[in-house]
Amino acid sequence: MSDNGSLITPALVDLHLAPADKAEALRALGQRLVAEGRVTDLDGFLADVAAREAQAPTGLGDGIAVPHCRSAHVTRPSLALGRSSRGLDFDAPDGRPADLVLVIAAPDGADDAHLRILAALARRLMDPAFTGALRAATDPSVVAALVDGGEAGPAPAAAPGAATVPDASPASTAPGAGPRLVAVTSCPTGIAHTYMAARALELAAARAGAEIRVETQGSAGSTPLDPAVIAAADAVILAHDVEVRDRARFAGKPVVDAGVKAGVNRADGLVAEALALAAAGPARPGAAAAPAPAARPEHWARRLRGWLMTGVSYMIPFVAAGGLLIALGFAIGGYEISSAPSVVGHFDWTSQQSWAALFFQAGAAAFGFLVPVLSGYIAYAIADRAALAAGVVGGAISVTVGAGFLGGIVSGLIAGLLVRWMAGWRVPRSVAGIMPVVVIPLLSVAVVGLLMFVVLGSPIASAMNALTDWLDGLSGTNAVLLGLLLGAMMAFDLGGPLNKVAYTFAAGALTTAGSAPDAGSLTVMAAVMAAGMTPPLGLALATAVRGRLFTREERENGKAAWVLGASFITEGAIPFAAADPLRVIPSAMAGSMVAGGLTMSFGSTLRAPHGGIWVLPLIGSPALYLLAVGAGTVVTAGLVLLLKGLGRPSVPADAADPAGTLLTGTAV
Repeated sequence: MSDNGSLITPALVDLHLAPADKAEALRALGQRLVAEGRVTDLDGFLADVAAREAQAPTGLGDGIAVPHCRSAHVTRPSLALGRSSRGLDFDAPDGRPADLVLVIAAPDGADDAHLRILAALARRLMDPAFTGALRAATDPSVVAALVDGGEAGPAPAAAPGAATVPDASPASTAPGAGPRLVAVTSCPTGIAHTYMAARALELAAARAGAEIRVETQGSAGSTPLDPAVIAAADAVILAHDVEVRDRARFAGKPVVDAGVKAGVNRADGLVAEALALAAAGPARPGAAAAPAPAARPEHWARRLRGWLMTGVSYMIPFVAAGGLLIALGFAIGGYEISSAPSVVGHFDWTSQQSWAALFFQAGAAAFGFLVPVLSGYIAYAIADRAALAAGVVGGAISVTVGAGFLGGIVSGLIAGLLVRWMAGWRVPRSVAGIMPVVVIPLLSVAVVGLLMFVVLGSPIASAMNALTDWLDGLSGTNAVLLGLLLGAMMAFDLGGPLNKVAYTFAAGALTTAGSAPDAGSLTVMAAVMAAGMTPPLGLALATAVRGRLFTREERENGKAAWVLGASFITEGAIPFAAADPLRVIPSAMAGSMVAGGLTMSFGSTLRAPHGGIWVLPLIGSPALYLLAVGAGTVVTAGLVLLLKGLGRPSVPADAADPAGTLLTGTAV
């Protein structure tokens, strides 16, 4: 093994990559990383790469693919490069197979210096001269030197986190030379596409004779755009797959809003759209808070879903931590622990009841933030930071008046839309500076407070009480039907919006039940968790029973799906659904409906809002609960195997598929 401290060594370069299948090619390059001591567990690393591939294809077009991931199995930031004469299908937007494959491996705890190196490399991949040199090289040592920034290759960008164009043409950087643009790029992992999109936009702006400054909100750190640069900009480009931080900075500017891959693949088009908007004049009031119609029109339902998902995603950690602590307190000290005095000044290190009271009171404190956090971050998703105060206060008032999580949703939407409207007000320059920090929070909190205290709070509280009473009174057929519905919702999008709606419904009912939850809310929570555990467990069982119907990559994912399903992480089924949705999703829905319906029929209860089998002591009728989960798992596995096997010839389990796919009907 050789290790000279570089991002890449000649041993990590394969100029004659033989496999014609993407999965096998990734395995071959991964084996080189293992041999060089850069990766400790090949299968674990490949599973992390596959999980990133499931989020979005990593084929860039022009014959380039950049599969990448953060992984606990990577010891140091590294890159393995392969050249394939036949080309590999990485689902590139132009349909061209990738002849140049760069596997970027980053450890979970990579330091900023190494991440900056990876970011600089990602930028250089947008330079045709650099990729052309990689294709022309005949010696692995030359390739390694090119990647590490040797003399034969172009120099990397000086500071990928900074918003400059270090090697663009002078016309793009000279003040006053042309239209002025600012941009923000971001992607889920913050390793590759963030910086590729930034570089592509810089080059596109230079070709268009425009000046641009790009803020990369990625893993290598982010240098915020100078407020003076934003103020002088004629238009804004947002190329992102995660929420742009501090979006309110761009209030009043024309905005082109697109995904990060659009920034990579059609940067010229985004720049042209931005320049057209700039030429058309100032944006409409509130334009910075909404996507520009010319770039990516969105239906109102899609925007609403995104706002609600943002609030739920920030709320879930409080639900999980608070719910588990409360359940642990009940398990140790019984339900009477809810009336125990404060542990402040009364804590006894040797007393079981003191520990039970501590867990309960800490969990109750976490639960106290659920609705304010839900409301606050719904408002934040709509109108950014300026709406956070009104959203949080509206959520707190919802708790005070008994409106619960429904009131939190309503207050968050009202706060966000109100602030979004206020952000578009045309005010004197002397007032503009204090609008986001004084005027908008003051007025929005007052208006939301009035609406929640006086107008909306009581009706919503009545609806919440009716919901709680309905859940508590469920029995027989009604309970089973609710379990079937919740099961279908949990499996339909495997962790997506509909899944989160069902989960929020159950967790919300649980948290509004007071210190001693009622039977209805406890059975609903049990049904939702059982239905959420079933899809990954069913797929794991299917890969174990008839592995020949699955690709090698799917069989590896199946091993991880056992643990994910047992831990109530429904997303463990996503890699299977992404590869074969028409067979996997209906099967998962059927199994989850069985699990949810049986759980409600058995009357099993759950005092914790998360945890899977690890909270089995907190489940009422645990044997029947496990029976429901097992039945759903078997149904999912059986249907998947039936649908995948229909009309397909039997293949020996150890047979190799020369085309690179095992008879699943979909490419790897």
